[in-house]
Amino acid sequence: MNKLILFFVFLMLSTIGFAQKNSKIEIGTIDSISSKILNENRKIWIHLPKSAQNTGFAKQKYPVVYLLDGDGHFSSVVGIIEELSEVNGNTNCPEMIVVGITNTNRNRDLTPTHSEVDLPFVPKNLSEQSGGGEKFADFLEKELIPYIDARYPTAPYKTLVGHSFGGLTVMNILTNHTSLFNSYVSIDPSMWWDHDQFLKETTKKLAAKNLTNISLFLATANTMDDNMDVIKVRKDTTAFTRHIRAILNLNDFLKEHKKSNLNYDYKYYNEDNHGSVPLIATYDAFRFIFKFSQLKLSIPEQINFNAAVFTKIEKHYNDVSKHLGYKVYVPENVVNNFAYQSLGKKDLEFAGYLFRLNVANYPQSPNVYDSLGDFYEASGDKKNAIANYEKVLAMDKNFPETKGKLDKLLK
Repeated sequence: MNKLILFFVFLMLSTIGFAQKNSKIEIGTIDSISSKILNENRKIWIHLPKSAQNTGFAKQKYPVVYLLDGDGHFSSVVGIIEELSEVNGNTNCPEMIVVGITNTNRNRDLTPTHSEVDLPFVPKNLSEQSGGGEKFADFLEKELIPYIDARYPTAPYKTLVGHSFGGLTVMNILTNHTSLFNSYVSIDPSMWWDHDQFLKETTKKLAAKNLTNISLFLATANTMDDNMDVIKVRKDTTAFTRHIRAILNLNDFLKEHKKSNLNYDYKYYNEDNHGSVPLIATYDAFRFIFKFSQLKLSIPEQINFNAAVFTKIEKHYNDVSKHLGYKVYVPENVVNNFAYQSLGKKDLEFAGYLFRLNVANYPQSPNVYDSLGDFYEASGDKKNAIANYEKVLAMDKNFPETKGKLDKLLK
């Protein structure tokens, strides 16, 4: 019975008066970093993929999503990534670590430049605090990212996600610290910042950049009155349409300026306002940025697995490797499943190839030696079966099933 079913069983039992011991469903932990650059201690929320907890398989490294306003969007972003990368065998994006960056002074850290009073958007207190964005970028580059890389199983691929002032920060880092991240998600960003001066500087600088291998997803919410649309609003001059007009102008520039080779997509969400847009936009952003990630196998290919299908799978992961910038092997569990499928069909030659491939790709995994032992046992090679089962238990004694198989062969 899986954990989800158990959860609902416990839920139902509790409603009819049975006392049950409560257990927690946890999606992350709270870490902290002492920053000399910001002169403060910053809390960070960390989510690791479920596979990172599986000691029976080889340890993996994962791309990292750095999430601004982390305490506000952490649970939704974690849920989106899990749905796209794990649930129902989905491979629409990689499994990823999420680093939620909480705020201590949002007005300071998430504004790239100082802005004078600009009513109604920038009152006096906001103006006085503004302009710490470059110091915050230094914190990310010189302190936070090295800290995360040193303590968690990170791969080199990094994504930055931000909304509102967070989206403004995303655009600032893309523009002025381009190589710090591989992909950027800017959701309804405050591109009106500093009397539109930031927008002017951004387009000027991006026009001179080569953005090959960089991805950007830009989202716009519907912040207009009911009598407005995205065509009418361009002609409007009132203060309350500055927000959407600035984003539309940024999108016009990015669509027209194709010489930069930026991998770019944009979406306007007519049914969402500034507060509701992050959820759907983040989902769409990951579908766009990681569109190369999905392994597409037809039902006949899954059922009638053979060498040709596996060649297709290997080609897919070679393509994934090129996009992510580091080697990605066919996942251990995928090879394992198809190897056992081939073994069940008595295709010993191909099954042996797959089991040995897993050993070559994941030599630190106890599971690959247990599976190879099963192959040798099924092939009648008792000596090699025993050798592989013994190797499993030498690596990790917490494999009672393997011990049982070994004891049976040693009788």
